[in-house]
Amino acid sequence: MDTHLHHDHTEAHMHSSDMLRDIVIGMSDGLTVPFALAAGLSGAVDNSSIVVIAGIAEIAAGSIAMGLGGYLAGKTEQDHYQSEQKREYDEVENLRHREIEETKAFFANIGLSKELQEQATEEIAKDKDRWVDFMMKYELGLEKPDPKRATKSALNIGLSYIVGGIIPLSPYFFAENTTTALQYSVIATLICLFIFGFFKSKVTGINPWMGAIRVTLIGAMAAGAAFGVAKLFES
Repeated sequence: MDTHLHHDHTEAHMHSSDMLRDIVIGMSDGLTVPFALAAGLSGAVDNSSIVVIAGIAEIAAGSIAMGLGGYLAGKTEQDHYQSEQKREYDEVENLRHREIEETKAFFANIGLSKELQEQATEEIAKDKDRWVDFMMKYELGLEKPDPKRATKSALNIGLSYIVGGIIPLSPYFFAENTTTALQYSVIATLICLFIFGFFKSKVTGINPWMGAIRVTLIGAMAAGAAFGVAKLFES
């Protein structure tokens, strides 16, 4: 009963970590790229509607591209696992002696006596599926991926990108003058970048204040560079 509960906790933790990673990927790019685009356009045009149209187009394209990247990454992980699993089944079937020695070596490395190595290997080798799962996890270090992982990743990243992208773009919906809209966009986005960087760093174990400052500075530099380049070409 205890083992089963521990397994459920591990699976929940793993899925939560995957979702958190997706949100971090989507939000970080969603906050930064549309922010830089809006700042760059604000340096070249005076009409907020142009910035809004271009921003929405970028958010749509960016969310699809990021989501597709997440989907392909998830599919690649599944394909890799299935390929290695197929190879492991083949080795268990045709190279049984070698797999037995590798299994014994694992138990030896964790400190079991020779007698216990023999007993544990004999017991686990009775069930081919269980043996393959064991070798996948402890020999190759591969966890079985969630079959829905690719789709979930695409949705998580894409939606996070949209949410992040709306924040720097939202002031342009209400202010006709791009200079005024940019001022509000800078304030809103830098605050969100700071909060996002703080919690992201806290979750990943990095100093949250330093992480927040770093994320904020990166977003500010990207927007400043885009704005500067636009002004340079305009002049």
